Amino acid sequence: MTGKVKLDSVDRQILGDLQEDGRMTNVDLAKRAGISAPPCLRRVRGLEESGIIRGYHADLDPESLGYSVQVFAFVGLTSQAESDLQLFEEMVTSWPQVRECHMLMGETDFLLKIVAHDWDDFQKFLTTRLTPAPNVSHVKTALSIRSAKNMPGVPVDEADAG
Repeated sequence: MTGKVKLDSVDRQILGDLQEDGRMTNVDLAKRAGISAPPCLRRVRGLEESGIIRGYHADLDPESLGYSVQVFAFVGLTSQAESDLQLFEEMVTSWPQVRECHMLMGETDFLLKIVAHDWDDFQKFLTTRLTPAPNVSHVKTALSIRSAKNMPGVPVDEADAG
């Protein structure tokens, strides 16, 4: 998406509702937005084509799938040349345990969110994959004890319009 797209209150209602429940039917979505189904579907398709809506996902319970450990890793690289940063990003995208990768400004180059089945599983990942990876100079980790809030997406407010 290039530049900021102008959104009206109906678009914002649609975005907020879909972000809350991506499985909502077009009929229910239209009703909540105060429009009929055909223009609602056109608006959703337009929001998808513009890149504002990037996809639809199921919210899975990690514990149910055997992932009881969540760790945040602060990773420093030896080189911050753009090509080296891109190589690191490409490498972490191939590791399914890394669920998020954020480049940071400051003393740490990247923040990774990593899931593991247990502490031993995480230690194995850390010592066989992350720490010995090319260009990695140091890794500091923080074990997540619990999550008080985990909201995907962004706030969709009328105040943000404009």
